Amino acid sequence: MFTLSEEEFAEVVSQVIDDLPDEFRSKLDNVEVVIEDFPPPDIRRRFPPNRLILGLYQGVPHKKRTVGYGLVLPDKISLYKRNIELTASSREDIYARIRKTLLHEIGHHFSLSDNDLRRMGW
Repeated sequence: MFTLSEEEFAEVVSQVIDDLPDEFRSKLDNVEVVIEDFPPPDIRRRFPPNRLILGLYQGVPHKKRTVGYGLVLPDKISLYKRNIELTASSREDIYARIRKTLLHEIGHHFSLSDNDLRRMGW
C-alpha cells in the first residue's frame, strides 16, 4: 500500500481545486473539502458493508439553492484518505484517485447523479 503524508495529500487536493476552470471553481462557494482517514460509523452504515467509500458530498447542490439559501453551514466534501490509499498501486495512482474522487464529489455539488458521473467517466 502506498501512502502520502497528510500535507502531501492536502496539496494534491488543493491542486485539483486550483486546476478547475474558473466557471466551476467560482461556484464552489460555501463548500468545505475535508480529509478524514476513514468514514465515520454513521456514514458507513448508509452503504453496503463491502463498499469502500472514497469520498462523500453532503449538502445542497448548487442548482437547488434558492434565494432563501443563506446562513447555512457549508456543504461538505469528505475525502477518505486511508480508503483512497488502500486502492492505489503507486504514488501516481493515489494522485489520480484523489483527483477522480474529488471531481466525482464536486459533480454531486453540481447536481450530477452517480449514473451521470459514471457515464462521464467519474
